[in-house]
Amino acid sequence: MKPSGYALDATFAALADPTRRAILARLADGEATVTELATPFDMSQPAISKHLKVLERAGLITRSRDAQRRPRKLEPRPLADATDWIERYRRIWETNFKRLEAVLQELKNKQKKAVDALLEDVKPKPKKRRFK
Repeated sequence: MKPSGYALDATFAALADPTRRAILARLADGEATVTELATPFDMSQPAISKHLKVLERAGLITRSRDAQRRPRKLEPRPLADATDWIERYRRIWETNFKRLEAVLQELKNKQKKAVDALLEDVKPKPKKRRFK
């Protein structure tokens, strides 16, 4: 299944913020509550909650209910879709760079042959010795 443009846009928009990336990195270690997620940041819980809403809308995290706790959990599918999209372009660029490398090597070889030919032309010729 190919990710929709909107889903990719939402994923990349959510990943654009360093706080949200840090939250995702924390959730990669396991689920956490808003209070636990807010601890390392110098911001209020409402500010963290806004970041969490962006991540939820992008489908990057989900919220569950455990009695009074409402832990958040990382959802890997949108990240996998973004990785697949990036990987396609990485392969294209890798192919282009390999072709460029081949062209540059060919030019380098031609240049070396041309320089060698010029040096051969200007190399002093050995003089013939005359015997008396």
